[in-house]
Formats: sequence, C-alpha cells, structure tokens
Amino acid sequence: QVQLVESGGGQVQPGGSLRLSCIVSGITFSNTAMTWVRRAPGKGLEWISSINKSGDEVAYADSVKGRFTISFDDTKTTVYLQMNTMKPEDTAVYYCAADYADLLLLDPADFGLWGQGTQVTVAS
Repeated sequence: QVQLVESGGGQVQPGGSLRLSCIVSGITFSNTAMTWVRRAPGKGLEWISSINKSGDEVAYADSVKGRFTISFDDTKTTVYLQMNTMKPEDTAVYYCAADYADLLLLDPADFGLWGQGTQVTVAS
C-alpha cells in the first residue's frame, strides 16, 4: 500500500524557517517523481517545487525560488521541503505528491499519489 505522510508543519514568524518532511512507503523512489504543492485559504492548488527520480533535476515556482529547497534523503524514503525567509503569504496546507515518471513533472495533475497535508502558518 502506497502512503505519503507529511509532517513538520506549524506556526512560524515572518522571516523564520520550517522543514517539511514527506515519508514515502510502498513505492520505489528510483522510479518516482515528487512534488510539493500548497493550498492557501480560499485559493486553489499552487505548485511549489518538484524533483525528478534521480534528484538531479529540481524546479521551483517563482514565489518560492531562492527561499525553498526540495531534496530527498540518501535512503530515498523521505522528501523534504526546506522553507526559509518565510512570508505570511506562505500560509497554506502543504501537500506532497508522487507518481511514477522518468522526467521532472511540474503539473499537480500529473501526480496520482497524495499525502494528507500539513498546515503551515506564518504570522507574528
């Protein structure tokens, strides 16, 4: 059974940092592209970042470029999203998603496996 479980959310002050984790089980990372997306209150899904199966290609939305970093660990069971210099507009529920792919995937619609989400709030 495939499971994606996010953690690491919480409340942080503007300018602060958080690291989100997505523990993946039931699939083989070496065949899997991963992504982070978010949904802010009252808004639709926003793609944030993606990483390809080998980890040598990454992409970021302009809204987070230079502040967020996607990576996975050496065991390839956990995908991370390091978030620095956070802003109130980063407040959202953050989701990780996966799907089998050789290429870097940028469209959330291309991902069929999703976690339950973790809340991130940036406020003073």
